[in-house]
Amino acid sequence: MFSFNMLYASCCVMAQFYVYRSRCLKQRMLTSVKSLENMITYVCRELPELYKEYRKMVTKIKYGNTNTFIIRGTDKNLLIDTDYAGTISMFYRAIKESGITVKDIDYVLATHFHPDHIGLISELMEQGVKLLLIKPQVRSVHYSDEIFSRTPKLGYKPIDETKAVVISVEASRDFLEEMGIKGEIIHTPSHSEDSISVVLDEGICIVGDLEPYEYIGGYDQNKALESDWDKVLSYNPSIVYYAHANEKQF
Repeated sequence: MFSFNMLYASCCVMAQFYVYRSRCLKQRMLTSVKSLENMITYVCRELPELYKEYRKMVTKIKYGNTNTFIIRGTDKNLLIDTDYAGTISMFYRAIKESGITVKDIDYVLATHFHPDHIGLISELMEQGVKLLLIKPQVRSVHYSDEIFSRTPKLGYKPIDETKAVVISVEASRDFLEEMGIKGEIIHTPSHSEDSISVVLDEGICIVGDLEPYEYIGGYDQNKALESDWDKVLSYNPSIVYYAHANEKQF
């Protein structure tokens, strides 16, 4: 079914068509009219699929020190990371500016469970957002609890992992496919044992705190980092998004 935005777009196209058609008829440009009619027929037929493809996009949202991301699937949307606890009001403003509400977010996935990546997860879960956990992350869910407990005014609530959806990396492609997202989640543990990256078939990769590729040359030997990048690059990404650095074209 067409959404309001799709219907609006269709009306705009058709309005322009009839203005042009009227002018063409006056000038007896029937051939041009026929060509334009064929074009409009094609656009209207393909618009639902074109709209789905348009929505399958990544939006970077930064409202603190961590880059967070919304991946919009054709059926459900996925939030990658949150910032520190105590930033919920800034989060609301940031997603509003991107045309998103909390109700638009179906799942939240942390690239790892350090405090600057998971501070809002409990609050979002209370509002109906589901936590997506990857099996290598299960033991690290409460890594930041003690850190946040030092600052009670942040109001941090420990994550209730019993309410999370837990999947393996091997099952991630099928899971994302059900959301209308083509890609998979891979384990990239050089930063922390629970670190993961999200790789989309369209060439976008979100790697959290994985050290930038250029840093490899700064080490005499860092096999874990090299292994993670070998894994990421095997997907032939065209752009990599980091949590604390600007995105890089590949």
